[in-house]
Amino acid sequence: MLYLRHAVTIVLSSILLAPLSSKAAEKVGQAVLIKTEVTGAGGPLAVDDPVHRDEQIRTSLSGLGQFTFRDGTKLAVGAGSSVVIDKFVFDDSGSVKKLAIKAAKGTFRWVSGNSNSSAYQIVTPAGTIGVRGTVFDFYVAANGTTAVVLLSGAAQFCGAGGCRQLKQQCDCVVARRNGQISDPRRVDRDVLKMLGNQRALPFLSGDQQLSGRMGFGGSCGLSTAMKDRPNGISPRSAPANNPAPAQHDTPGVPGSTPESPRADAPAAPQTTPSTPNVPDPTSTPDKPDRYHDHDHRSGDQDGDHGDDDGGHHHR
Repeated sequence: MLYLRHAVTIVLSSILLAPLSSKAAEKVGQAVLIKTEVTGAGGPLAVDDPVHRDEQIRTSLSGLGQFTFRDGTKLAVGAGSSVVIDKFVFDDSGSVKKLAIKAAKGTFRWVSGNSNSSAYQIVTPAGTIGVRGTVFDFYVAANGTTAVVLLSGAAQFCGAGGCRQLKQQCDCVVARRNGQISDPRRVDRDVLKMLGNQRALPFLSGDQQLSGRMGFGGSCGLSTAMKDRPNGISPRSAPANNPAPAQHDTPGVPGSTPESPRADAPAAPQTTPSTPNVPDPTSTPDKPDRYHDHDHRSGDQDGDHGDDDGGHHHR
């Protein structure tokens, strides 16, 4: 009798656990690019490794992973990030009925695949991103503050403070856990200052480079802003609270400005006792560098290559 009871227990356990195991092992996509260190449920990931439903993906402080899902959706996971493939319901038509991810922290780029836009959902601590057939970057800070930058198509962010629509290229909203959410505005360096992290949007600033179609041209002007940091400070080492632009001075004349000649400049040599001292001429600052996107697009009418979209609209 005891033997039969034990056998029944084993059989029931197998029946109950089998669906859970199959779901946990369900392949939903694969890694197409891995840099430095990216880990999944089974340890470090390599190119072509599968990713599964309910799997948590994490990157090191210099890590970068690019993933493609079964319906063609692409997700880039930047440095110091953590995300879980929360829901994945695939049908046989090559699209998904539901693809939801939970972004705990870090920076990401999303490119929609072949499924209906309503199938996609991205959950962050501050609210939910609704995809409208689109390409966008988003960032989740350690305190849950979330920023979304639209690159192509349209998107919606909804939190405790309501919903905001992103319709224009480079539109950005910033939301906090307490329900505060900004109106859409063009992303700029002030947004990075608000987030307290100059590397919050590394795919736009140039701190991290994506490959293939995910690395399309366009920076929304942030790459230009990053070039204007103080001399000697790279994007990777610039302090988060020091976003001031660099002063483009004439070499050898530090601190000069058009309005105020240097008071401490040495006098020019005199040829006669009556020749007055002449201060060094002031320098004229160079014009700010412009970001030249190597992926030129014929649709760029305003000549600002740094703001090229280059993304592909999706349904």
